[in-house]
Amino acid sequence: MSDLRDKATTAASQRLSEKVGAREKRRIRARNAKDRTIWIGVGTFGVIGWSVAVPTIIGIVLGLWFDRLWPGGFSWTLAMILGGATLGCLSAWYWVSLEAKAIEEEEKEAEP
Repeated sequence: MSDLRDKATTAASQRLSEKVGAREKRRIRARNAKDRTIWIGVGTFGVIGWSVAVPTIIGIVLGLWFDRLWPGGFSWTLAMILGGATLGCLSAWYWVSLEAKAIEEEEKEAEP
């Protein structure tokens, strides 16, 4: 009976040790990454927002211009809004994937 308690205690202390070790690794990584402040995150969101907004606005302007040049049943404005938003979303996806790759590389370097 005592042997079972010793094994359970050893297993529990090992799990606790692993949790504490993982938490400490995260703290050390956070201390080493002092350049990654909240403003970096806000800036990233700004880049993503502008990368969607600018092509959409350009699409609106081009669409209105095309509608004046070639009036008819087809709405160039709607088509250009859709095209601009699609281009902007692809651009935002590119920025997010770059940031995700950078985070993955940092985590690989931090692991022993």
